[in-house]
Amino acid sequence: MSLTVIAIDGPAAAGKGTLARRLAAALGLPYLDTGLLYRATGRRVLDDGRDPSDPAAAEAAARALRPEDLARTDLRGPAADAAAAAVASIPAVRAALLQFQRTFGVERGAVLDGRDIGTVIFPNAPAKLFVTASLAERARRRWLELRQKGMESDLATVEADMADRDAKDAARSAAPLRAADDAFTLDTTGLDPDAVFETALDYVRRRIPRL
Repeated sequence: MSLTVIAIDGPAAAGKGTLARRLAAALGLPYLDTGLLYRATGRRVLDDGRDPSDPAAAEAAARALRPEDLARTDLRGPAADAAAAAVASIPAVRAALLQFQRTFGVERGAVLDGRDIGTVIFPNAPAKLFVTASLAERARRRWLELRQKGMESDLATVEADMADRDAKDAARSAAPLRAADDAFTLDTTGLDPDAVFETALDYVRRRIPRL
């Protein structure tokens, strides 16, 4: 049976989550925000009063992860961002969450978004997108998102934090953030959500005609 997986990677606030959810709905496929796995793992470590950069604590939290952990309401914000970045850099954590992601995608096909879907989780996915945008634009989006949630934040601080996260994601030894060699790069800077969606949908249907 042919693999019906759409892999969407990219940095924070590039628009990959919004795009992935919309593609999944349009194509009738399940959707998994794999970033939530790392956010929930980081939160579990913090709940235990441990350090997210501690490999043993982080791996234990990853292996104890339950589906209901992904529905927590405290998986966004500076503390969650930092904890997620810390646990995501630990090879044992990524290994613990690998099978969860692969099983999800293989069962009925899926749209998955994250940072290593097209390079590590599903390197043979028939459709791969790398969704990006300028640092300034991504910081502005995240700043507006936080304000809408009633979380006061400074735009310059948000941009600095995002630049730090980008650097850590790109430099880590375990599945660094990068575009797969055969991925379609979609820069969303200056594009509205409808234009992003139409461009991505056209690409996916060319790659997977049965959809």
